[in-house]
Amino acid sequence: MLVLVLAESALETIPESLWTHTSVRRYAKQRRKPPQFVLLDRSYHHTAMKKLEHSEKRGRPDIVHFALLEALGSPLNKEGLLQVCVHTISDYVVSVDSATRLPRNYNRFVSLIEQLFQSGRVPPKGTPLLSLKRQTLSQLLQEIRPSYTVAFSRVGKPQTLENTVSRLSEKKKLAVLVGGFPRGHFSRATLKLADEVVCLDPEMLETWTVTSRIIHEYERALSLPEKRLKH
Repeated sequence: MLVLVLAESALETIPESLWTHTSVRRYAKQRRKPPQFVLLDRSYHHTAMKKLEHSEKRGRPDIVHFALLEALGSPLNKEGLLQVCVHTISDYVVSVDSATRLPRNYNRFVSLIEQLFQSGRVPPKGTPLLSLKRQTLSQLLQEIRPSYTVAFSRVGKPQTLENTVSRLSEKKKLAVLVGGFPRGHFSRATLKLADEVVCLDPEMLETWTVTSRIIHEYERALSLPEKRLKH
């Protein structure tokens, strides 16, 4: 089992400190929603975000959207061998059911996540496909109880992804931490939670690229492509 955690993700509603900013108020009015129920998005709130702490890591819901599409559409997920969670920079955790089929359209995805932040679950009734709760990354990992945890970061030990995954694929429950933010590094607190920190490339790689490559290598380590074709 592979547990994918998009950690410190740039997915959050507009912080209270920005609710009165002119650009935020204008955007919320256009969306016909209170600011607290609107996702922070650098495309619309760049000016308002300048004074936010760690602003360079925030306001990019599209990163989570692309990475989740990659993960949920994978053969590994179809085989029930992938668990996906999104930990946000403001310490919320989104649990994603493997049966979830996210909208491909970004605007529809935004509306869905705004509904999630408002109601705590999607759909509101029945078995939730997406659920949200206040939780730190440390608390999430304590709940998941992985056999081993790897964080992927440029500050880690240089190692190819193939070697890393083949070496660790026999772990009963392998957790991988992939940054869900546009630039910067994991916090020290996050790095301390990992058993190992690995650098895949000297240059920054997009979250969805790392996500798809990890899943692909894990599938190869399990010989999953061959097993699926035999059926």
